[in-house]
Amino acid sequence: MSFLTEKISQFINTYYLDPIRGDEGYNIVNTFTWAVVLGICIFGVFKLLKKLEVKINPEFILSVIPFILAGSSLRVLEDSPADIFHPPYSYLLITPNIYFLVFGITVVCLWISIRLQKAGLVKNYHPVFAGFGLVWFILNLGTLMYFEDVVFPYVPVFVLGAGTGLTFIFYLVARQLKSTIFTDPLNLSILLAHMLDASSTYIGIDKLGYFEKHVLPSYLIKLTDTALVMYPLKLVIFVGVLYALDTQFEKDDESTNLKMLIKMVIIVLGLSPATRNTIRMTLGI
Repeated sequence: MSFLTEKISQFINTYYLDPIRGDEGYNIVNTFTWAVVLGICIFGVFKLLKKLEVKINPEFILSVIPFILAGSSLRVLEDSPADIFHPPYSYLLITPNIYFLVFGITVVCLWISIRLQKAGLVKNYHPVFAGFGLVWFILNLGTLMYFEDVVFPYVPVFVLGAGTGLTFIFYLVARQLKSTIFTDPLNLSILLAHMLDASSTYIGIDKLGYFEKHVLPSYLIKLTDTALVMYPLKLVIFVGVLYALDTQFEKDDESTNLKMLIKMVIIVLGLSPATRNTIRMTLGI
């Protein structure tokens, strides 16, 4: 029995705890596990938002964006060599733990914003909700600028320029093909988030000596010897997933809400690492 316990403990440490403690990135085991957890969490969040009577539409998704930026900048605070946070608190700020922390804070801010609207103190909770996230993001950036110096100011210019430019080219092609799915503003926002992520990965790995932590991108980058592979990878996934979402879901309110939630999660999965990468590289962390 002690032998089995020891093996289980060793397995947990090797594939889950050690990568968190050492910020070593992902392996096949924890990648699969976090994917399953994410799927479960999506349905949990769906039920929670339904209970809060939140309609998941583009306005709501837009109000969530500042919290994505805040969560990503909070992660950079932990990355800072200034050692702003120390163990065990710093472990809360490492992926995937930070997602749960940011989610909890976001839900509290959402609940407060909705209560303010129901109390008649505000007409629309969305700007208030977004305001909470924006203030949090600004505080994080201010703290980072206090402890760190700007080392590579061209990084955000490249990331924003390349990401926006490629998204615009895709839009022009989609418009020529008369595609309603791929000219939809929300879908283009999803593409933009992932083109920003691909751009930050490319400049970080190919130009500044950073490395990829995720399993599939890491494999493809090593295989092709360039992070440029992230662009077609993101594009293929984007086209396939969004086509499926916009053609396979039913048209009823509940299915539409679930589809919009999945799209919001996809934005988070692109914009979050793009923001973190860009801030880190800009500050030379």
